[in-house]
Amino acid sequence: MSVDIVIKETKPSMEAVIEDFKRRLANIRTGRAAVGLLDNIMVDYYGVPTPLSQMASVNAPEAQMLTVQPWDSSQLGAIEKAINSANLGFNPSNDGKLIRLPIPPLTEERRKQLAKQVQEIAEEHRIAIRAVRHTSNDMLKSMLKDKEISEDDERGGLEEVQKITNSFTSKIDELAKNKQHEIMSV
Repeated sequence: MSVDIVIKETKPSMEAVIEDFKRRLANIRTGRAAVGLLDNIMVDYYGVPTPLSQMASVNAPEAQMLTVQPWDSSQLGAIEKAINSANLGFNPSNDGKLIRLPIPPLTEERRKQLAKQVQEIAEEHRIAIRAVRHTSNDMLKSMLKDKEISEDDERGGLEEVQKITNSFTSKIDELAKNKQHEIMSV
């Protein structure tokens, strides 16, 4: 195994952390209707927890409204119950064919809570990036110990891993800052 291989393995692991971070940010409300707000909702479908997206189409026809149209209309009640129990602050209305979810405007206090939540999620992902760095550094150190690479190669590898870590950490910071700005702008 060489330094290049360790570095090549480091990037995809850190990119996976960034992708997860983007997914988590998409689920945070910004005061606008977004289909991703309902991604984590699981519906009891004949005793099996099923993602809402697999049993209904979710649309955002207006900036402050989401609609959920189940493919099996007998599941309207179960979907409505799942949305209520998800505790997202929505008040679903059911007309027999479609569930409408008016998106209430965010209060200043709720915006601050959401911005804080973004910071917490960002910190979780920074820790994940550092864990990937730690794993890569350990691999480099064990390669030096087993005399597979020289001290210069190890030092260069450690520096390269740190550069990659810095770039991915700054991506997380930038994404978090943009999401917080989006949340706080009325």
